Amino acid sequence: MSPFSAFDHAMMRRALELAERGLYTTTPNPRVGCVITQGERIVGEGWHERAGEPHAEVHALRAAGAAARSATAYLNLEPCSHHGRTPPCADALIAAGVARVVAAMRDPNAEAARGGERLAAAGVRFESGLMEGEARELNIGFVSRVTRARPWVRMKIAATLDGRTALANGTSQWITGAEARRDGHRWRARACALLTGAGTLRADDPQLTVREVETPRQPLRVVVDSRLETPVGARVLRGGGALLFCAIDDRERRAALEARGAEIVLLPNAAGKVELPAMLAELARRGVNELHVEGGFRLNGSLAREGCVDEFLLYLAPSFLGDSAQGMLNLAEMRALDERLKVRIRSVDRVGEDLRIVARL
Repeated sequence: MSPFSAFDHAMMRRALELAERGLYTTTPNPRVGCVITQGERIVGEGWHERAGEPHAEVHALRAAGAAARSATAYLNLEPCSHHGRTPPCADALIAAGVARVVAAMRDPNAEAARGGERLAAAGVRFESGLMEGEARELNIGFVSRVTRARPWVRMKIAATLDGRTALANGTSQWITGAEARRDGHRWRARACALLTGAGTLRADDPQLTVREVETPRQPLRVVVDSRLETPVGARVLRGGGALLFCAIDDRERRAALEARGAEIVLLPNAAGKVELPAMLAELARRGVNELHVEGGFRLNGSLAREGCVDEFLLYLAPSFLGDSAQGMLNLAEMRALDERLKVRIRSVDRVGEDLRIVARL
């Protein structure tokens, strides 16, 4: 028997709905919602809107006022117990006189954890585990960054039914339809950073921005460019702020790109390429929770081979290009089927005339 009632489930669903309102804005913080109830009446709600501003609990407590005393608070994440840019939320709940706190999941961040223990020590009934799976999915990037010191890496690929992503000459615009491209931009918008490779820059000159849907902020633009071949006129450099990872220190090329506002990070591996796992660690250090990859088949293959992909976002168009066209991933030759790169399909949906498949390694 579940220790949680139907009302508890309903209130946690509401907390998750509120948390999702911060889908595009809270990075590097988690997405958190809070509902405060008296009996079966909601007296306060709130969500964390952006980093540096009050947390969900503070907004909900302000809305509840004196009604927070002896109330129950529902949160999709354990209240923080440390003083960062804002005071500990566990202390705010204690000071307001809340009697019970229900959290979907414990905080994976060691610095912020133990809020539940602080509440219990103050006589507040603390419970966790209600709808934990849904809560973890909402903050999958935050959990990845604080537990693995790397972002959650989502690789988007648009291909034909025979798995081809571009013609032999590199032409790829557009394989999928307008609705699929718009959907892809929604996934871009939730990411903290967008990544591509120098080959894609030369072939398509992408802007690497969110344009098809409204967004309150643009993700960080990241380029893997081992030989610093990014053209100084590339659209990804417009407005400055692009981050380029390279494997050679060409002072002249570096100066030209830095003059366009790019930041250059040198991370070579033994093969003279960018050390991809180290790149992920650096992005995590910069607060990147979710990394959205839109590269060519060579970069895609390198990321997959080096264990740097967590999830595939595949859009399949109802068409064929044949064997002369480029594939999805440049993987090493395999001699047995057991060597296949296996994934678990999480969802299959139709988007316009195309199929969207979400799969995880």
